[in-house]
Amino acid sequence: MTNKLFCFGMGFSARLVADALHEDGWKIAGTTRSPDKAALLRSRGIEPFIFGDDQPIEDIRAALKGVTHVLVSAPPGGMGDPVIHHHGSDLAILPHGTWIGYLSTTGVYGDRDGGEVTEDDELLPSGKRGRRRVAAEKAWFDLGRRHGLCVQSFRLAGIYGPGRNALETVKSGRARRIVKPGQVFSRIHVHDIAQTVLASIKQPNCGAAYNVCDDDAAPPQDVIAHACGLLGVDPPAEQDFASATLSPMAASFYEDNKRVVNTRIKQELGVKLRYPDYQAGLLALYDQLLAKNTANGDAD
Repeated sequence: MTNKLFCFGMGFSARLVADALHEDGWKIAGTTRSPDKAALLRSRGIEPFIFGDDQPIEDIRAALKGVTHVLVSAPPGGMGDPVIHHHGSDLAILPHGTWIGYLSTTGVYGDRDGGEVTEDDELLPSGKRGRRRVAAEKAWFDLGRRHGLCVQSFRLAGIYGPGRNALETVKSGRARRIVKPGQVFSRIHVHDIAQTVLASIKQPNCGAAYNVCDDDAAPPQDVIAHACGLLGVDPPAEQDFASATLSPMAASFYEDNKRVVNTRIKQELGVKLRYPDYQAGLLALYDQLLAKNTANGDAD
């Protein structure tokens, strides 16, 4: 029997997982909010379905027909998790043991004043987004326990990768070096997210939660400075967090300060990070940028 993955949300991380499995001969179906993106998915061999917070899938039985694995990247909103809200009862009748991966965030841990957190630590979210994630994780684990589904949660750190990284921020002129003493953020390259999810599919552990981050929680101003060094430009001047003008969303990220521990994905899933720190990740992205510029005839 051919395996089939259904993705609720075909975003930055889910696309890589879907592409890897598609290359291995899996059938792939997934959701998007717009007909234009649905056409793009179809052109890539992915069966598309329209879905949103206020728009359930019209023919959910057809969508889930033959599905062996489910990956959920749709974020929770005011009504809670939109997938469970609209289609929890439909997922409940999937075959016993169906693998379900939920892409959560390390925001579920809240602020630890720069201390370490593991998957065994209590979930103490600081803000509304974190509280919604904790509620969504609980809803997914509850669904799995009640209906015999194999649910795993992947708590993702700050995601970066092609087209979405500090190099692009510097090139766009939007880079800032905001300094809050002692502040660090954990990060993860999107390719390492994909390999972690794929490892879990091969080695399911029903009810498990995984921290998905690299080995080096680091101050955000250092990442920008490193990107500037690679690009050969002067870094922007440091700005003190206390006096910097930030949007409420940007400021909210500085509410949490923690070092996320990734030991479980290495020991349990055998993950060997391709990009164990931001320096390795940015260097690879810089090399890709140079190669692209050379191919386009833009190299100096």
